[in-house]
Amino acid sequence: MPGRLEGWKVGRWIIVGMFLSNIPTFQLSAQVGHNPGDSPYQDIPLHPSPVFFFGHLSHDRGRAGAGISNARTFGARYEIPAGRSLLFQLTAAYLEGDRFIIDPRADSTSPQRRTGPVPAAIAIADAAIQLRLTGGKTWHGIAPYAGVGMGLAYDVRSGRDTTGSLYKFGTKFVLNGATGVRWYPARRIMVDADLRGQMWRLKYPVSFHTPAPDGSRVLPLSQALTDWTLHPWISLGIGWIF
Repeated sequence: MPGRLEGWKVGRWIIVGMFLSNIPTFQLSAQVGHNPGDSPYQDIPLHPSPVFFFGHLSHDRGRAGAGISNARTFGARYEIPAGRSLLFQLTAAYLEGDRFIIDPRADSTSPQRRTGPVPAAIAIADAAIQLRLTGGKTWHGIAPYAGVGMGLAYDVRSGRDTTGSLYKFGTKFVLNGATGVRWYPARRIMVDADLRGQMWRLKYPVSFHTPAPDGSRVLPLSQALTDWTLHPWISLGIGWIF
């Protein structure tokens, strides 16, 4: 009798095992994941991409108020994947804004101390590295990122300055930190919303330390003639993935 009971138990587990082994695999997969066609995660094509963008740069004119700001911007970027999560980015941009003319010879209360704004423009060329925060995939077509870059800014137009102050934007080393999102509405099309903190160092002429007739100075002697400025730069671009 005990042998029959043990045999029945073994047979019962064999039958249960055969039943479970014949459950269709799609039913099990439905419990642990997504159908690939319905998954919110899709692969990003890992190919180079040119991106054309336009935007606006604002804010910091520096302690003396002479720096360029309020700039309409446009340019192009070339993005090169470096694995699934990293990419290199080369940017060339033109920034058309304005600046104020500072006359260190005028009294502090004179309307001639600060005139303008007058048109001004610079060009920027930089290289950056960015991290895709969702790796090599998008989530519902969206892929956020963050990165850093560095490059050079060139004076294209400083505005007409007849004050003799000798202030010019010149050529400057620039740094930036960027964050944003890329949207892939189609496999080969990408839309990029980018926010950057763009930094450069202004260099003021010695005349900004020279006293005016009323004894005032554009900058106190206690302040250096160099000044790092930070500019929010927002842009929207569209690219084609080869």
